[in-house]
Amino acid sequence: MSKLLRSIAVYVEEPKRGSFAWVLIERENADTWREIERAHHHADSYHGAMADGLLALQAMTEDLDQGPRESAGQRSAGHAGGEASFFGFGPAR
Repeated sequence: MSKLLRSIAVYVEEPKRGSFAWVLIERENADTWREIERAHHHADSYHGAMADGLLALQAMTEDLDQGPRESAGQRSAGHAGGEASFFGFGPAR
C-alpha cells in the first residue's frame, strides 16, 4: 500500500519589521490548515527565512524524489541525511 503525499506549505511571517520567520502548515481538509512547525529563531531577510523553512521541510522528507509521505498510523519526521543537495532556493546547508 502506497503512503499518501502530505500537503505541506511553507510561508514567511514578519512579526516585526525586518525580522522574518518561516512556518510549516499542513492541510487537514479542503478548508483547514494547521501549523506543524515554526522557526525558533528569526532571519534578517525573507529569502533567508524561506530557505530555512524549505530546509525544515526537507529534513522531514525521507525521499526528496517522492516528497513528504504519511507513515502507517502516524506522520514521519525522519531525515534521510547524507550528501548536501539542492532544494528550494539553493544548496542545503
